[in-house]
Amino acid sequence: MPLSQEAHAALLRLFQKQKVADLEQIFAATHTRSRMTVFRRLTKIGYYSSYSHTGRFYTLRPIPEFDTDGLWQHESVGFSAAGTLRQTLAVLVEKAEDGRLHRELQARLGLRVQNTLADLVGDGRLGRDQFEGEYLYVSAQAERAATQVARRREKRAGGIPAGGAVEVETSLVLEVLFEVIHGAGVEADAEQVTGRLAARGVAASVAQVAEVFRRYGVEKKTARSRSKRSRH
Repeated sequence: MPLSQEAHAALLRLFQKQKVADLEQIFAATHTRSRMTVFRRLTKIGYYSSYSHTGRFYTLRPIPEFDTDGLWQHESVGFSAAGTLRQTLAVLVEKAEDGRLHRELQARLGLRVQNTLADLVGDGRLGRDQFEGEYLYVSAQAERAATQVARRREKRAGGIPAGGAVEVETSLVLEVLFEVIHGAGVEADAEQVTGRLAARGVAASVAQVAEVFRRYGVEKKTARSRSKRSRH
């Protein structure tokens, strides 16, 4: 078998075995230290680099099973159909009918995104609006951004009817309780849970989550209360 075919087969065997690999693992599998040679072979097959871990992990194009947001995670490594972290954030914000809050994006991607979002805004790739004391990231296109902000405000207001009582559908109650149980040991705060729900595509207002907390006696966990328990 010619050397190039052997290297091609070695790459396929590597990714069949472990799905995700870093450059050192690829070097070892193909018996070369040439980055140019490795990337020429990867390009021929088709590959993705991770949006997490500063892009140092790779997978072959047929491997990821992307979700509706175009995201796929293998163990702790995240990949995006959009490509880099910058491109992924831009796509997630642009496609969201009501924009995305910083905490929603951070929860959805599982890593810090503040600096990258600031760069995108500074470069004119995204817009940013104040929403209830938080930054709401929106499209850079003024008309689209206005629609996203308006939709966010409508959804927020929709959680509190004019009479003052907070309405919560049974399906949303179950989602909130699932999130609280699933996040045992993580702060049970209405805003945090709202953000985690949004990251899963579940629309809820902070008021609705707080109402579920009230109805079912969910206690807010704080860093102080956890530290007290840890001392015993």
